[in-house]
Amino acid sequence: MTERLSKLVGVESFTRVGHQELKELASSVLRSIDCTAEVADEVSEHLVETDLAGIASHGTLRLVQYVEHAKRCLFTPSASPTVSMNEHGAWIVNGHGGFGISAMNLAVKKGSELMLHTGMATVAVVNCGHSGRIGSFAEDGARLGALTIIIGGGSHEGWKQVAPYGGAKGRLPTNPYAFGIPGDDDGPVVLDFATAAAAGGWIVAAQSAGAMLPDGLIMDQEGQATNDPDKYVSGGSLLPFGGPKGYGMGLLAEILGFALLGPFTQPVKGLGLNHMVIMIDTKRFRGPDAFMAASKAVLDHVRDCPPAQGFDAVEIPGHRERAHAAKLRREGVPIPAQTWQKLRALFEGKEVTAEKETNDGGDTGHVVEEPRAKRCKLEPVN
Repeated sequence: MTERLSKLVGVESFTRVGHQELKELASSVLRSIDCTAEVADEVSEHLVETDLAGIASHGTLRLVQYVEHAKRCLFTPSASPTVSMNEHGAWIVNGHGGFGISAMNLAVKKGSELMLHTGMATVAVVNCGHSGRIGSFAEDGARLGALTIIIGGGSHEGWKQVAPYGGAKGRLPTNPYAFGIPGDDDGPVVLDFATAAAAGGWIVAAQSAGAMLPDGLIMDQEGQATNDPDKYVSGGSLLPFGGPKGYGMGLLAEILGFALLGPFTQPVKGLGLNHMVIMIDTKRFRGPDAFMAASKAVLDHVRDCPPAQGFDAVEIPGHRERAHAAKLRREGVPIPAQTWQKLRALFEGKEVTAEKETNDGGDTGHVVEEPRAKRCKLEPVN
């Protein structure tokens, strides 16, 4: 299962770290960049749970990026999100330039409250930094009985990562979608995917670990296929997933995020993505017991399919990540040795400066044996 969840090729050395130790390390690093204790714990919980699920691209390796972005005044770690209704009657969570993870949690909470009264809710999330693994928020909504749909976009001015179908240069962000719906006794069914062939975070993960990438994910600056993440960084691009299908979904998400919700303004234009969170109360359509029984019948029908060569079983999206997490809670989280060196350096107060920056702002780094630079004063950019 681990191999199919990972897109890193050629990593031979890993360090296994207990998930509680990893959370404490992450929380300490986040407090060092002026996060409140509450936000530090919230973000560290999200990152480690993502590592446990096997989604290394959005796990604790992102700490290097967060510290680097805080040092460069690209977001406001101390900010807390707020929610309010705008003049047109729409509910908006404003991240005030802080962590998107906190803002998304608030959006799901507000959406669940509204849903109970109206049967459905839409909540926009704007002006925040990296939002982590949005599938986890779709899962949270599904556990509350909601069909939950999340769409992110709006930063084409800043992150020209994904080539449009038929194009040789990046023009769109990786604009993700996530869907969550109650499933059966094993939990919700969750889909979470970038509209690129891979999330930009896998480039970060590959560079951090000294790894290569599988075929079919990236092109170099000449529009030629490559497995080398450094060639993506040097002016290359990600391919859209499924050719014209991923391109079309990414384009729609960009119009939603930029034209409907944007443009992103705080603290730096184009750094993050805006998101639309849609929650539909499934109980308005069918009683929970009847729905769950029918859902289980569908899932059992699919799980009963004979596995293809090279597979042990047919897995259900969302269920396989939870099974993976349960295994790693016992065994420890495997962190590529090079990535673990950088994380330990952050924890010890050493500065980890970016060697290169990917097109989506994800930084790899090397350890510099000197104190952290004096923090800059963070102010919004209008």
